[in-house]
Amino acid sequence: MSEYKKPRLALLGLIAVAVIGSAAFYFSRTGESVASEALDKAKASQKLQSLTELDGKAPSHRKLDVQTWNTAEGAKVLFVEARELPMFDMRLIFAAGSSQDGDAPGLALLANAMLNEGVAGKDVSAIAQGFEGLGADFGNGAYKDMAVASLRSLSAVDKREPALKLFSEVVGKPTFPADSLTRIKNQMLAGFEYQKQNPGKLASLELMNRLYGDHPYAHASDGTAKTVPAVTLAQLRAFHEKAYAAGNVVIALVGDLSRAEAQAIAAQVSAALPKGPALPKIPQPAEPKASIGHIEFPSKQTNLMIAQLGIDRDDPDYAALSMGNQILGGGGFGTRLMSEVREKRGLAYGVYSGFSPMQARGPFMINLQTRAEMSEGTLKLVQDVLADYLQSGPTEKELDDAKRELAGSFPLSTASNADIVGQLGAIGFYNLPLSHLEDFMQQSQNLTVEQVKAALNKHLSTDKMVIVSAGPTVPQKPLPAPTDKPAEQPLGVPEH
Repeated sequence: MSEYKKPRLALLGLIAVAVIGSAAFYFSRTGESVASEALDKAKASQKLQSLTELDGKAPSHRKLDVQTWNTAEGAKVLFVEARELPMFDMRLIFAAGSSQDGDAPGLALLANAMLNEGVAGKDVSAIAQGFEGLGADFGNGAYKDMAVASLRSLSAVDKREPALKLFSEVVGKPTFPADSLTRIKNQMLAGFEYQKQNPGKLASLELMNRLYGDHPYAHASDGTAKTVPAVTLAQLRAFHEKAYAAGNVVIALVGDLSRAEAQAIAAQVSAALPKGPALPKIPQPAEPKASIGHIEFPSKQTNLMIAQLGIDRDDPDYAALSMGNQILGGGGFGTRLMSEVREKRGLAYGVYSGFSPMQARGPFMINLQTRAEMSEGTLKLVQDVLADYLQSGPTEKELDDAKRELAGSFPLSTASNADIVGQLGAIGFYNLPLSHLEDFMQQSQNLTVEQVKAALNKHLSTDKMVIVSAGPTVPQKPLPAPTDKPAEQPLGVPEH
């Protein structure tokens, strides 16, 4: 797992762990194709149109008319018609993340990275050129819960149909060429060597192991230097047949399409996938024991990570916890943690907290980097801030400010087709109500201080924390006294 750095709004994205995909290929051409020019113009007009329409005013939230159905093969489809631009975005979300690796950590990520390495009659270069020549973009990635394949294309039939044909082959019938597998494995092995010099990564790996034990979330999505070389082509093909089945996917579609066109696209893609049912949902992890671990690492800095099990994605307290965390450490400057650790004492450049809800209970985590000789005092300060926050809850002013910030930034969650397709994918994958975005906003704005405090204390406890540090063992110094004017240069300077 990579270090957690919570975005300003938990709603606006899913937490993604380290992703290693196939290399991107770019090819020089004597002249840009008409398709590429049209796509570039569409992208540019999207930005210009947005700025023009605002005319200095705050953006308004876009109410979505979400349509949904299932394909004949069992794929779940969510569709929003958006006629403003001559293009569409499609995202396929498979329950094919690293939690499905079994005894072969890294299998799911390798399978996803290999999708666009070869299809019948085309190698990786021909596939990349094929999408590029049509003015289309292909994307893929694998995470804890899910694996994703995406397509952005012009909606004109002469560009859409060949792009969809190529996309369907890439996702549904990859050939898994052996030379590509060797290359990608070597890239991943080089990454593992680099990780040895990254104390934050080492701490994160140890933290997830302590939090999850033998649960599928415990291991990193990219596997290990021991497990990745052992993955075989036969394993990849078997995993694709099972995990990339039509019954195991959510298809999110947004763009310049009619309902009939969207149905035809979803049917075409679904029919190209292997036949099979949805995979079983990941079981809930056992509650870990509180513990403290340290990784000795030669450095001037110490990485601190404090965590416990949080919530799954459909927990009814999601809105209250999102708002509560925004005040604690999820909102950048002005949060409780940032105020006490950086603004008053200059102990770190940043300190962040966040819930990462997944299919099963994801982690709640606080992380920061500080001077090694003040790491013990900084850890205690963070623990004290959390304990005080759980005891007192947010103030009325803090909650009101957080509500206003959410109201102001909420329109960004549906500001573009790419944003919308991401929201649809999350709604479909986690079986949330189609009205989830509106529900979240309404619930958040109606929250009281007492409700936020109750939710935080229901799900967090200072005596359940798993703590991991990575840095040198050095004599400790007392923390500086809090002041309104701390040192201009924070003590915890990030190392690169």
